Amino acid sequence: MSTIKVGIAGLGRLGKVHAKNLCYRIPGASLTAACSIMESELDYAKRELGVNDVYTDFHEMLGKADIDAVAIVTTSGEHCWQIEAALAAGKHVFCEKPLGVTIEECRQAERAVEKYSDRVFFLGFMRRYDQSYAYAKKKIDEGAIGKPYLVKATGIDPEALVEGAIRFCGTSGGIYIDMAIHDIDLMRWFLGADATEVYALGCTFKHPEFEENGDCETGCAMFEFENGALGQIHVGRTAPHGYHIETEIVGTEGSIRISPVPAKNLAVIYDKHGAVQECVESFPVRFAESYQLEMEEFISCIREGRKPGVTVYDGTKSTEMAFAAAESFKSHRAVKIS
Repeated sequence: MSTIKVGIAGLGRLGKVHAKNLCYRIPGASLTAACSIMESELDYAKRELGVNDVYTDFHEMLGKADIDAVAIVTTSGEHCWQIEAALAAGKHVFCEKPLGVTIEECRQAERAVEKYSDRVFFLGFMRRYDQSYAYAKKKIDEGAIGKPYLVKATGIDPEALVEGAIRFCGTSGGIYIDMAIHDIDLMRWFLGADATEVYALGCTFKHPEFEENGDCETGCAMFEFENGALGQIHVGRTAPHGYHIETEIVGTEGSIRISPVPAKNLAVIYDKHGAVQECVESFPVRFAESYQLEMEEFISCIREGRKPGVTVYDGTKSTEMAFAAAESFKSHRAVKIS
């Protein structure tokens, strides 16, 4: 197949990551169109990416742009109708997480993917493409730690970026929906099962703005899975040292730990403070390679006529778990997950 021509919708912080990858780093792909409601983002597409076919209306891009596929990196509430519209227009679709902001939206996306089954639909759970997480999954499948029965996941955004989190906390859906969705997906992936119940709590000690908006700055949740396994999540927004992502998978014969120290690189500084490893600053830095690899896989799926391992149903299941955790946090009770 010739080069896959892609149009991107949304050129915020993550949209720029995907756009630059499509422009410069993905074999067999070309970014040929861009859509945004922000004129500054369209100016960026023209100035920095050399993409001059730009639109402020998503439907117009679908109808006029010379594209084979669409990368949706817009506000979460726009995802599902844009997925449906793009598939109906004959385009292959890459969509960032979350799949939707309500379960009904997720079902809408499921129906669209089922209806247009000849198109590739790819959901951006990029951590599955991180080399460390992919290696852990491979070792689990090989039986290296026996039967996995517990996943402990920590994900804490840096205090240095907390103002942005505060600004959007009233519309983000809350800490479990906004932050925990990747950890939830990994728990399902590693344990090979779906959750049946969750109990979640939250607290705020530093930034009362979160509490004022019905959210929290730190959340802890415990999931029970249908096979008896457990999942434990700690999410937060105030890591003083940087972007802290850590995962441990415990099995009957051993365990695997990923990033117990969120190191920026392998360098260690020895000075009056002792032996110091600098920490990674943000998710675009920590998962830069993962974002590239997942987009490479999307393009490869189109060129080779195959479907990706991550499905639309993974998006729905993870969203259901995140919403159940949010409900548990607000109600102070355990919540069953259908």
